[in-house]
Amino acid sequence: MPKHIPVRQCVSCRTAHPKRELLRIVFNQAGEIDLDPTGKKPGRGAYICRTRECLELAIRAHKLDRSLKTKIDEQVIAALVAQLEALPKRDDTSDDS
Repeated sequence: MPKHIPVRQCVSCRTAHPKRELLRIVFNQAGEIDLDPTGKKPGRGAYICRTRECLELAIRAHKLDRSLKTKIDEQVIAALVAQLEALPKRDDTSDDS
């Protein structure tokens, strides 16, 4: 029997991917917004593709604001972009599925 793989939808481009391929942005109870590369931090989460384009579209169209149910200011946006750029690149050319 094949193992169940959780699937989530990118809030920006609306495509469904396995949870591990997406990046989670979390809004915690302390009011902080941060990237959650592990996908296990507590708080309200939104998933986006691991591309700068999806992050920029989600910010520009206020899709992250709606998903996290809070207003995201410019300092947080700059920090999210910097954190996304610092993440190691994934090899999307492999076809292991």
